[in-house]
Amino acid sequence: MKNLIDIMQLSTDELQELIDRAMDIIANPAKYAEACHGKKLATLFFEPSTRTRLSFEAAMYELGGNVIGFSEANSSSAAKGESVADTVRTVGCYADIIAMRHPKEGAPLVATRTAGVPVVNAGDGGHNHPTQTLADLLTIYREKGGFENLTFGLCGDLKFGRTVHSLISAMSRYKGVKFVLISPEELRVPRYIITDLLEPKHIPYAEVTSLEAAMPDLDILYMTRVQRERFFNEADYMRLKDTYILTPDKLRAAKKDLAILHPLPRVNEISVAVDDDPRACYFKQVLNGKYMRMALILKLLEVNV
Repeated sequence: MKNLIDIMQLSTDELQELIDRAMDIIANPAKYAEACHGKKLATLFFEPSTRTRLSFEAAMYELGGNVIGFSEANSSSAAKGESVADTVRTVGCYADIIAMRHPKEGAPLVATRTAGVPVVNAGDGGHNHPTQTLADLLTIYREKGGFENLTFGLCGDLKFGRTVHSLISAMSRYKGVKFVLISPEELRVPRYIITDLLEPKHIPYAEVTSLEAAMPDLDILYMTRVQRERFFNEADYMRLKDTYILTPDKLRAAKKDLAILHPLPRVNEISVAVDDDPRACYFKQVLNGKYMRMALILKLLEVNV
């Protein structure tokens, strides 16, 4: 594998290999401290980010490498009209690997054609976010010990939520998985997720509007924010933005070992009163994302430790 654009490029064996490597990094950080000495990561972020960009940068620094890049399109030659293809071809002359976020679906795939070095999709519009899914998977693995026979509740913006699309894709390959898709009618999961992923594999799913009704059955609750930047008009965003707000009261019916995930940033959809609940795993996800990105960088650069 030379690039990571879609989580489905990774087989379940490859996902487990990355998880095992991440677990070894957690257990033996000193072993990896110089693994990427002399290597450079370029972070090309045409769209704002805190966790993903800094996580990639922290991952490369902790592997002993260096980082170059930009954090917004206006600080790159894209502001002058340069194409993505030309930008990555240029940056490929300076770096050994590229992590790229772009508001247009498919832009990182276009980048792979000219970059000359491995490209990682760090989020492309409402399409995919495979390294967030790696963070999610490591979190689930550490909390649940595996991926089979779990009921997933995915709540909020399932239409534009690229993290949701990637996670459903990844989890659809494990036995005994069920999905409860919780959203307003306007933000239901794209139809292709149902017709291409769930129905052909006979994976049980339900599309519902009530979080409270779904809560008792869930092993994983994956909350998402309603994304202002994906809406075409402010009125629709304002009407839908606070549809679901997770509070301690709503968790009373939940399982004692429920794992609450969120790709962050959150706005109002999880009350800060939930943060001290032992079932809250969203800040663990942040740390797990760094470890999985370290494992991915090693894999794509073919570094053996």
